Amino acid sequence: MYEIIANPEDYKLDDLIKGTGNAKIEFSEEDRSKWAKEVNEFSHKLIQFSEKSQELAKVLSSKEKITTTPASLKTLKIQLFTINDALNSALEIAKKLESDIVPK
Repeated sequence: MYEIIANPEDYKLDDLIKGTGNAKIEFSEEDRSKWAKEVNEFSHKLIQFSEKSQELAKVLSSKEKITTTPASLKTLKIQLFTINDALNSALEIAKKLESDIVPK
């Protein structure tokens, strides 16, 4: 048996959660199945992202000439920083959630 102990305040979601109560409930099979499917879809998206990023790394590290404009380079850099920030945030959230789903 597991228990989810995720505190909305730790995720800065407390304003969205106010009024839902703290009484323990059972996580239904139907909801668990639906959520498991969604988490599995996250995993597949990460695999796709990994494949795309590996391909981009190959292009950037190849000996092929690449032409660009300063604006295009800046855009690429900003987008890569955005992706990196999103991945770092996602990993932090995943670590928190991992510690908030505990065996009971």
